[in-house]
Amino acid sequence: MFALIQAQGAVEEAAQDVAQNEAAPTGFADMAQSGWSRLTDGDITADDMLFLWNAVGWPIVKAILLLLIVLFLSRWARRIVVGASRKAKIDETLARFFGNLARWGMLLLGLLAVLNTFGVQTTSFAAVIAAAGFAIGMALSGTLGNFAAGIMLLIFRPFRVGDVITAGGVSGKVETIDLFTTVFNTPDNRRLIVPNSAIWDGNIENATYHERRRVDVSVGTAYEADIDKTREVLMKAASQVQGRLQDEEPVVYLSELGGSSIDWAVRVWAPTSDYWAVRERLTHDIKVALDEAGIGIPYPQMDVHLRRVDQPGAPA
Repeated sequence: MFALIQAQGAVEEAAQDVAQNEAAPTGFADMAQSGWSRLTDGDITADDMLFLWNAVGWPIVKAILLLLIVLFLSRWARRIVVGASRKAKIDETLARFFGNLARWGMLLLGLLAVLNTFGVQTTSFAAVIAAAGFAIGMALSGTLGNFAAGIMLLIFRPFRVGDVITAGGVSGKVETIDLFTTVFNTPDNRRLIVPNSAIWDGNIENATYHERRRVDVSVGTAYEADIDKTREVLMKAASQVQGRLQDEEPVVYLSELGGSSIDWAVRVWAPTSDYWAVRERLTHDIKVALDEAGIGIPYPQMDVHLRRVDQPGAPA
């Protein structure tokens, strides 16, 4: 019985507390409604004016000040991030993206701070933003992969605009490098747009990275030709080819004895911008020099041996 009386007293006390809490203004909305009721009733005193200032005026002024400070800080953060990215020689597109990201992040934090001044609980907003970010990330996983690969390409710069590369299953001259795709122009004037993830996840061959390239031409000569004379003819043709770099000596070496010919490799160095022209001239000069020296370039040959069936030891 005593326990029942105690329980009843506790329930009544809790009910009184709830009633008092409901009657008291809680948060910005309740305080503003209470102040507005007093204003419309015409019962305004100095204490009421102070109450209205504390309940309505000061939160609004504080929110405006916070917004101005956040706007200033967001622009300042953007300038700092962009300037630091440029000093680090990061691509201009990526530098501006990082700057805008810092600016919008600062504005979002400022918005949450302003809402908090009016008594709005921001914990739920953070949870909603996190859930939305997770859902968007799952839906755009492929797109985000291209975006991440684009950032890596712009930071590490394995190639630049104007380079001729082979990557992502295509070959061509790089036209633009965006955050999601890379645009190529092929030698036959086709436009190729390749996702950045396909480029970053595979091998990248940059044919124009260095200022000079080695030109290799393979040639096969007849077995009847003298090896020393052939070497002399090939070396002369390589030394006199137009456009080669004079500070690099040409190289002629015997690569292998093939099934139909003696195989040689002729190498010279050329400027990267003149690679294909030098290669064509070297091939032309080698052919002319071999013809003038009477050294043949044989066709593929096969020796066929026939055996009579009636000969001893012949297969049946």
